[in-house]
Amino acid sequence: MKLAFDLVIFGLLARLAHAASLVRLPNQHVLAGELDNGDQPPTKLPHEVRKALKKAEIIPTVMDDFVPTLDLRVKWSHGNKASLGNTLKPKDLQDPPSIRLKDLVASTTCLRRSSTSLVIVITDPDAPSRDDPKWSEFCHWIAVGPLVTADCPISDEQTQIHGCCSSVSLGTLEDVVSYTPPAPPEKTGKHRYVILALAPVNGTSEKLHLSKPKERKRWGYDKPVNGKTHGVRDWAVENGLVPFAANFIYAQNKKQ
Repeated sequence: MKLAFDLVIFGLLARLAHAASLVRLPNQHVLAGELDNGDQPPTKLPHEVRKALKKAEIIPTVMDDFVPTLDLRVKWSHGNKASLGNTLKPKDLQDPPSIRLKDLVASTTCLRRSSTSLVIVITDPDAPSRDDPKWSEFCHWIAVGPLVTADCPISDEQTQIHGCCSSVSLGTLEDVVSYTPPAPPEKTGKHRYVILALAPVNGTSEKLHLSKPKERKRWGYDKPVNGKTHGVRDWAVENGLVPFAANFIYAQNKKQ
């Protein structure tokens, strides 16, 4: 599996600290390949991503309100991409997706040396259906990997001024919970599959010791009480993580 990043680190920890005020919060894959060299514009601006998440009720159902700082690009095989609410077929989602991250605000572009780990999750808040989310949320994937910066050229003006690098990539990604593809049951309508990128709120560069949900249903938490479901929000708070990028798709069983 390939995973490539054009990850904007400059100011990210400060923005994560701000996000913390808004958010209540071994299988290994070798990640290599070409870096996204920034030749493509961001898919959306921060307020547009946030608006899409709120319209789909991902905010506040899955996560409390936050402003995405990076453009999370998710692509499965055969070119199937997440585009903030497009519909894909379950048969096209059988393998783990590749991920790219790009800055959403060009003026903040600056790649800083960092060994902070990044966490990628996929969760279904509509299990077994949006009308009856008694299994919600259902955990489809948790993976973590360290950010690894490339050598910064001495002639790089941004490096000299801000201590920034021209590129960063992700090292080896380790599954906390292995990827299981979306499989919405028959006659349950469209499910939202939410992809989140999370980082430690304290900005630690130490190895993350993340808890593993005891089961995928409800991320291992107790049954819903008074209609309140459990999922990645609870797990993120438990592990000291906050979201900084998000995307989502819809998928449904062909038998409706």
